[in-house]
Amino acid sequence: MANLQNPVFMIHRTHNMLRRCEDKILAQHRLTTEQYDVLMAIKGLNAPVRITDVALLVVRSTNSVSMIVDRMFRAGLLNRVRDEDDRRTVHVSVTDEAETRLKTAMPAVQEFIREVLSELSHEDRKEIIVILGIIAEETTRERQTAAV
Repeated sequence: MANLQNPVFMIHRTHNMLRRCEDKILAQHRLTTEQYDVLMAIKGLNAPVRITDVALLVVRSTNSVSMIVDRMFRAGLLNRVRDEDDRRTVHVSVTDEAETRLKTAMPAVQEFIREVLSELSHEDRKEIIVILGIIAEETTRERQTAAV
């Protein structure tokens, strides 16, 4: 049996369980978790949105996000426009179809997270935010060190 006291195991296990539940919810809205992440990142950034900016926000390689964006463009979820000053740069925006899907998907995902967290006290929720913030900071520091 896996060691449920091992924080690394529990972080990965929790992430996988949350992702699996989100996959099911988003499938009902004809979205994948990857698509949802990209759409939410684009909506959270100021236009024009570059693929490199999306990649930074969703913590994926630019190449990986570029492939996801290509598939989303073909599915009618994103618009792509080449930058006039730098033809290598592509700007992306959300289509009306993607907005329609997000309109119902976002509340469903938010409700799921609310339900998951409902058993926790207000203090526990604040503590999770602090702990996850520390982990995120450390992993960001590790990624920056590894890139040097």
